Amino acid sequence: LATGPRQNNSIFYEIRTYDVKPSKMKEFVEMVNKHIHLRTAHSELLGFWSSELGAMNKVVHVWKYDNFAHRTAVRQALASDKDWQGKFLSAALPLIEKQHNEVAYLVPWCQLGKPLKEGGVYEWVTFQMKPGGPALWGEAFRAAINAHINTGYTKLIGVFHTEYGLLNTVHVIWWNESPDHRAAGRHHAHEDARVVAAVRDSVRFLESQQNMLLIPLQCSPMK
Repeated sequence: LATGPRQNNSIFYEIRTYDVKPSKMKEFVEMVNKHIHLRTAHSELLGFWSSELGAMNKVVHVWKYDNFAHRTAVRQALASDKDWQGKFLSAALPLIEKQHNEVAYLVPWCQLGKPLKEGGVYEWVTFQMKPGGPALWGEAFRAAINAHINTGYTKLIGVFHTEYGLLNTVHVIWWNESPDHRAAGRHHAHEDARVVAAVRDSVRFLESQQNMLLIPLQCSPMK
């Protein structure tokens, strides 16, 4: 259940979260859809979403890197990319109120998933676990995730454990056909004795939890 240096490869994901000025959200999204190809020319984008519920005027995007040297090279290339700097970054930065980034690893027992089809919604769940890392809470957390998967109402996209940022944070991304489909599935899961038992065991290690319902941007590889 270890993550970070003990995992089988050096691949990691940078999770970037931007709070956009409320009056500029539409303009920002349009700019991203128009110019994101300038950024994806340098490294792989996993997904780009805007918040619908649980937060307002927020976007989340996730980038994949082979290792830290790869990220350094990409950042240097972006700094020298006149198209990226001039057509997007210089115009987009004034629209953003706050930026936050984290480095996270996909937990070893989870493979990156894909949505079953286009047109659904994503649930981004952030768990702040007790200090101690997966050695303390990993087994119970994994059991709770698997219990929800086994109900069949939702599709797991990925489970990410932070390496830089607030430690002992786990981000879980789920895909559902619609908000109503998700609500019905959750109601059914909460009546499943296996889910209840697994969650009850895992919650002993939980400090806090936050959920967001996310809508993929037009440019997002995951739609």
